[in-house]
Amino acid sequence: MAYDTLFTPIQLGSLSIPNRVIMAPLTRSRTPNSVPGTMQEAYYGQRAGAGLIISEATNISPTAKGYVYTPGIWTDEQEAGWKGVVDAVHAKGGRIALQLWHVGRVSHEMVQPDGQRPVAPSALKGEGAQCFVEFEDGTAGQHPTSTPRALETEEIPGIVDDYRQAAARAKRAGFDMVEVHAANAYLLNQFLATGTNKRTDQYGGSLENRARFPLEVVDAVVEVFGAGRVGIRLTPFIELFGLTDDEPEAMAFYLAEQLSKRGLAYLHLNEPNWIGGDITFPDGFREQMRERFNGSLIYCGNYDAERAETRINQNTTDAVAFGRPYIANPDLPERFRVNAPLTEPNHETFYGGNEKGYTDYPFMDNGYDRIG
Repeated sequence: MAYDTLFTPIQLGSLSIPNRVIMAPLTRSRTPNSVPGTMQEAYYGQRAGAGLIISEATNISPTAKGYVYTPGIWTDEQEAGWKGVVDAVHAKGGRIALQLWHVGRVSHEMVQPDGQRPVAPSALKGEGAQCFVEFEDGTAGQHPTSTPRALETEEIPGIVDDYRQAAARAKRAGFDMVEVHAANAYLLNQFLATGTNKRTDQYGGSLENRARFPLEVVDAVVEVFGAGRVGIRLTPFIELFGLTDDEPEAMAFYLAEQLSKRGLAYLHLNEPNWIGGDITFPDGFREQMRERFNGSLIYCGNYDAERAETRINQNTTDAVAFGRPYIANPDLPERFRVNAPLTEPNHETFYGGNEKGYTDYPFMDNGYDRIG
């Protein structure tokens, strides 16, 4: 089968991309000091054939962190490390966005600076939620999250500024775009959802109030990059880490309209099937999102080339992001183009470790594309 539509160029805001095969953000937990290095340069450089690479989720500050070995963007060293990654991708003709991340309550004192409590919209523990910590013996593993403290109203502008400063560092590092991570039950998603946001100030209660903080973050990032270089990721209807929401569809529609007014480049909707089952959007949801958002729509979640081509031809999406297939197939777009078989990823090497299961997956010629 020929996938012609997947390989037509598209305009994402003010960025032109050559195809609609997007690399989804993938946490790989291979930066022990939170500074990207030569391994990350090789990994992302290998995948530069994507229409757009969206980086792994990147912590905007020390208190944004919930998983050890994940990268940051709050220090000069981290900024320089990411510049090396961006340069490697650009050298191969690729484009890359940095995903900006704050985990909120999905954390523990062992991960937080000075052993402080994680922060959240409300002091509600995520039942069943696990973060990733380093133990006293030097080993690392999953650990139940702790009960967060509720952010004081006067603290919220400071976190908005953390996003602004992270975006400024991303711009200096040369990223083509940034993506605001407001999905997967992390901090911004916690503010959006009724089950995790029990605030009584201007950031809680009504749908508009719950959306206020995420939209303030978007506005701050847009100040740095311009709306045409900013995207956002959402996961409507997700129930993860104890997060529940009574108004997911209404919130998604409201955000789409607000983001459209701001001229955002794209809206990235995640349909994760790794949480125990596919999320099913209600009938007409995709069509309603198309009507409400005038930028580009990207969907992600257990797609193959045929399903992606169909969605694009139905005009319910403009591009499709692929996650796990990109782990094991650095040349994924070319494999789709020639209908080549896909390599299956090794689940045991998804998180942590070294080059094994990271930069050693073969290209179609069974060779390896290495940098440096």
